Formats: sequence, C-alpha cells, structure tokens
Amino acid sequence: MKLDRSVISSKIQIKYSNLFIMRYKLYNKSQKAWSAMLAEIKKAQKSIYLEMYVFLDDTDKYDFIQELRKKVQAGVQVVIITDAYGSSKLKKTTIQSIREAGIEFFLFSNWLRHIHRKILIIDEKVAFIGGINIGQNFAKWNDLQIKLQGRIVKIIMKSFSYTYEVVGGKNPTILKYRKRTFSKKMRLWMMENVPARNIYMLKDQYREKITQAQKRVQIVTPYFVPPRWLIALLDDAIRRGVKVEIVVPQKTNYMFVNRINYLYMYKLSLVGVKFFLTNEMNHAKVLLIDQKVGLLGSQNIDFFSFQINAEAGIFFRDRNLIKDLTTTITNWKKQSVTFSQKNYRMKFIDYLILLLIKILHPIL
Repeated sequence: MKLDRSVISSKIQIKYSNLFIMRYKLYNKSQKAWSAMLAEIKKAQKSIYLEMYVFLDDTDKYDFIQELRKKVQAGVQVVIITDAYGSSKLKKTTIQSIREAGIEFFLFSNWLRHIHRKILIIDEKVAFIGGINIGQNFAKWNDLQIKLQGRIVKIIMKSFSYTYEVVGGKNPTILKYRKRTFSKKMRLWMMENVPARNIYMLKDQYREKITQAQKRVQIVTPYFVPPRWLIALLDDAIRRGVKVEIVVPQKTNYMFVNRINYLYMYKLSLVGVKFFLTNEMNHAKVLLIDQKVGLLGSQNIDFFSFQINAEAGIFFRDRNLIKDLTTTITNWKKQSVTFSQKNYRMKFIDYLILLLIKILHPIL
C-alpha cells in the first residue's frame, strides 16, 4: 500500500500542570483538509462555527454549503463569518439562500482590514486552524491545516467569539466566551492578531522567537514581503551564525506579488538567507525555530498580516508536531530549486517597486 504523505497524523500529550491533553491531525493539501472538515461537519450534533477569509460555493464534490444546510435542518446551530473582499465572488443569490436555510451568515467589510483567519469549530470540541481557504482555485495547492481536540478548542472558541461580536452577532451562547479566563500557559497556545482590540501577538512572537534562535530559522510563506523590523531580525540572525531558510513558491497566484517576492529574495539572499522555490503553489504559513518551537496559522510574511488583518494560529513545542512539520518542509525543499541571485535580473518594474517601498518605508 502506498503511504499517503498528504495526511500526517499523530496523537500527542502535552501537559501544563496536568491541565489538558491535546490531540492533532495535520493536513498539507487543501482537498485532504476539506475532506476532514466535511467529515467533522457531518458528525456535528450541536454547533458549527466557520470563519474563513475565502468561502466560495464552487468546490464541486466538496459541497460545504449543502452539508451545512443539512445540519441546520437537523437542528444544529450554524454560523459562517467570511471576509467581504476575500469572498467577493460569492453570489448574492447564494448568500440569500444560505440565510434562508437558517444559517447565521456574516460578511465582514472594511476598506483596509480583512478577516484573514481560517477556523472551523465543531460542537466546541474539535477545531481546525491554519491557512486553507474554501474555493476551487485552491484545490490543488500545498497548504497546512491542523485539526485539534482538547481544551485548546475552548481558547479558539473564545477567539471566534470576538470576531462574532465584531460582525454583529447576538447569540449569548457564543458571546459568553468573551468572559472566559484561562491560565497564561493555555493562552499562549493561541496566537492571534485582533486589530480592533489592539492585540498583535503574532508580531511579538516572531520578534521573540527569531531573536532567541541559536541554530536555524525556517519559514514557509506564499507571499514574502517582510516588514523592515523582520528584515533586521533575519539579518541579525545570520550574523549570529543562525541558518535562515525560507520556502516560497516559484509562482504565486498574483503576478505582481511574484515580482515583489523575487525582489526581496534577491536582497536577503545577499546577506545569506537561503530560499527554496517550490514547483507547486504553496500557501502554507509556518515558523520553526531550532526544531524546538513553532507557529502555524493564517499569517503571511507581509505588513498586512502583522499589522492590519485579523489572523490566527497556534504556538507549539511538541516534538511530534515539530517532527511532522519538519518532514513536510523537507519534502517541499526536495521538490524545489534554490534561488540564486546570479540568475536574477532587475527590471524596470522592480525599480518602481523599490521606489514605492522607500516612500512607504516609515510605516513598513
């Protein structure tokens, strides 16, 4: 039998003062994650809470809307929160039919900020979190989504409740989580940016963890537009003798972003950062430090993810999860080519981008 490496699973036990045990299952393909998410949706008995940057109805056999309609008819409470820009291709007639089915549906609309999170919570017992959107364009992409069980789901539920409040939700069953308190150690599991509440945990964690790195920093990101503080941290890590490896797709889904990616890769490769360019589109977002600690979530390496958008991820130290992610990243690196500044030639558009970056330098 051929081993399906697109699904990596393990049961792990993590104890903080014997508080709880967390179980996880890791998916590195969009379709595999969709199948797992739909399987849990079908098992839901009380509630389904979905928060997605992109939520579309074109995923063929992965028919989320149809399954959610069925669960509402069975008496399950269903809430969908999605970003108006990310899900702009969702037809008004589809939105109307979703609401008429009894699903509580919200579109977050803001001219600059976006809900960029990817969260699914089933019965307040099982949660999915990571970088995977729902839309046919993403079906074949490499990505990462993790299924979690245990008390960490309650922390994710609290995070969802704040988004629910922001978009105008009124259900007290959800809103009660705003007042839930957790120990500091448990709170550290959930990494989030909530601009409306001045919370920027992801930026703080990247600063802290990269500063503490002793041997290796590994980053996976589809869009590499690092703010200047992150460039300084990576440069400082290189000077300390730390290996910095960044996995980026050869081509993203945005032509203009490709130019920016390559421009920054060229600049940072000159100071010693090593870039691996994957043949397939890779939408995963990971930070691993010294193969001891890591972050996995929805955040890209750009100003918007660190400073503007609502993002969510998890922090972890578990050896098994780090081993699984290391194996995944190693496989991606084997299927990639190494970026070489010798093969890069700046074009006129790159000079324009540089000029724009210099203009925006004070805020970036």
